[in-house]
Amino acid sequence: MKMRLMMLPLFAAALLTGCDDDDNGTVTVEPSPAPPAPAAEPASFDITVVNLTSAQPMSPLAAYLHAGDVSGWTFGMPASEGLEILAEAGDGSQWLTMADEAGALASGSGDGILMPGASQTLTLELEAEGMAYLTLATMLVNTNDAFAGINGKDLMALAVSESMTMNLPVYDAGTEGNSELAATIPGPAGGGAGYDAMRDDVDYVARHPGVVTADDGYVDSALASIHRFDAPVARLVVTRTR
Repeated sequence: MKMRLMMLPLFAAALLTGCDDDDNGTVTVEPSPAPPAPAAEPASFDITVVNLTSAQPMSPLAAYLHAGDVSGWTFGMPASEGLEILAEAGDGSQWLTMADEAGALASGSGDGILMPGASQTLTLELEAEGMAYLTLATMLVNTNDAFAGINGKDLMALAVSESMTMNLPVYDAGTEGNSELAATIPGPAGGGAGYDAMRDDVDYVARHPGVVTADDGYVDSALASIHRFDAPVARLVVTRTR
């Protein structure tokens, strides 16, 4: 009996020691789950172009937003087929299709001819805010292959309700000689054919030298002095609405 009584305190001490080893006086706290990532916010831009010329109607705007790797044209390099059609016939549909296939984030076109002194607006939307560059083009239809536009303008510095304004110069697609003949000008000054797959010019994009016109001694020209243009030919206003 005495031996049993002596064993009880030892057994109890062993139990206490075991408890100390297991708990070690600490409390385990489970980490809180990370908060969910914020939902992606869409972005929206109103794009307005004003025709500043006196007698150069412009084709419906063609514009797209991209992440910086879908160039509309490159100086000193041949125009794409889509840009050639836009610059010669005023039809930007194939140019926009090519941009979409190359990864454009959003694209759209204006509604009808942009007359001198008038403006045209289209809205492009992004599903989520991020990198966004604007490329836009429109043909001066009383020319052979002149177009106004901007290539890869960064828009993400714009906060909601902010706007940026810039003037658009004129480019020569280099796909059709600047003959100014009525048969080669699709606008009202000529009423001729638009796109021709045969390229008979320098075959690279450059700044446009302007038109000569009949009033300046080129008797075969379908153009008059009112069809002349100096850069800029259009004003672009981009407003971020969301």
